[in-house]
Amino acid sequence: MMTLTFVSNYINHHQKPMSDRLYERLGKDYTFIQTEDVAAERLNMGWEDLAASVPYVKKYSEDPEGCKELIANSDVVIFGGQDDESFIEPRLLLKKPVLRYSERIYKTGQWKAISPRGLKKKYHDHIRYRKDPVYLLCAGAYVASDFALIHAYPGKMIKWGYFPEIKEQDVDALMQGKKSQKGVMEILWAGRMIDWKHPEIAIEAAKYLLSQGVTDFHLTMVGGGELEEALKAMVCDPLKAHIDFAGFQSPEEVRTYMESADIYLFTSDRQEGWGAVLNEAMNSGCAVLASHEIGATPYLVKDGENGIVFKSRDQKDLNRRLYELMQKGDSESLGRAAYQTVHELWNPGVAAERLIKICEELKEGRVQTRFEEGPGSRAEVYSPRRYWCKIR
Repeated sequence: MMTLTFVSNYINHHQKPMSDRLYERLGKDYTFIQTEDVAAERLNMGWEDLAASVPYVKKYSEDPEGCKELIANSDVVIFGGQDDESFIEPRLLLKKPVLRYSERIYKTGQWKAISPRGLKKKYHDHIRYRKDPVYLLCAGAYVASDFALIHAYPGKMIKWGYFPEIKEQDVDALMQGKKSQKGVMEILWAGRMIDWKHPEIAIEAAKYLLSQGVTDFHLTMVGGGELEEALKAMVCDPLKAHIDFAGFQSPEEVRTYMESADIYLFTSDRQEGWGAVLNEAMNSGCAVLASHEIGATPYLVKDGENGIVFKSRDQKDLNRRLYELMQKGDSESLGRAAYQTVHELWNPGVAAERLIKICEELKEGRVQTRFEEGPGSRAEVYSPRRYWCKIR
């Protein structure tokens, strides 16, 4: 048997499905240590505080000594989503097996890697352990590039991500349900309405469709935030007949919107470390148009096969790809392929089984298994620019 402990800020609906699978396999030998309370902003968006209802979660604030003992003595500890290194540093100094779990460290630009102060902290947190049994789970396609820049985790970076719940669907029924909604192409955007998620791009794309004489569509904007009023002001006649604002919805309600949508627009820039709504939209059979800078995009989307990748923040490119999709009418085939991608590979069950295999090997000091594709495979090193050149 193996004892496995996951240390993170708090359990959420994106992390819980894989943790549930780990608990099913490991029982009492799996623990999720929650180091913080759920942020008020998330609660206002409809998230739940899951800690009280999940049997394997321990709150650090309620039992600090018990949590310290677990972190020190578990066979393997996964550490991520938490900036306070004091939780994991004692274990790292003892050279015990650790899996770091990280999104990008240079989301706003790799030029920050030249900062002496920043490099000192990166040495303290990461570089000095490069020869120890410490591996990196890369929660996004550009994580490996950021860490390679500072020469951390050489040969020890693993392709990973977030794994929200996968709903078992009858794909034929799912697609038929989309067709029976409004008799028009239903387009969806969902998220916080803040600058780096670029909700304005979705509205401008709708304007473009109208300018090209395309009228058989409807765009729903789910969410809220500091840009909400400005976005509503962008919607003038005759666009008002084609756009609705639904406000914040619970994660379950967002999934319902996705299951009714034909097309999902994911417009964030490089600050979207992963973007679990992409998993969810693909599981809902949506034809996704995803920005190339989003962390999940290169891992989940094969351009033209199970979705469409457009150049981040490039309004003309999004307009063109959306218009072409509307003209070709192949959103259903992309949606079916998207569903298969997460149903067969990028899901909590596959991730949990592969993670257990990785941890069993790490317990012995070295991870040797590399899966051919998907979670657990080798994390390639490329920047957003290099990835865009690769697919274009």
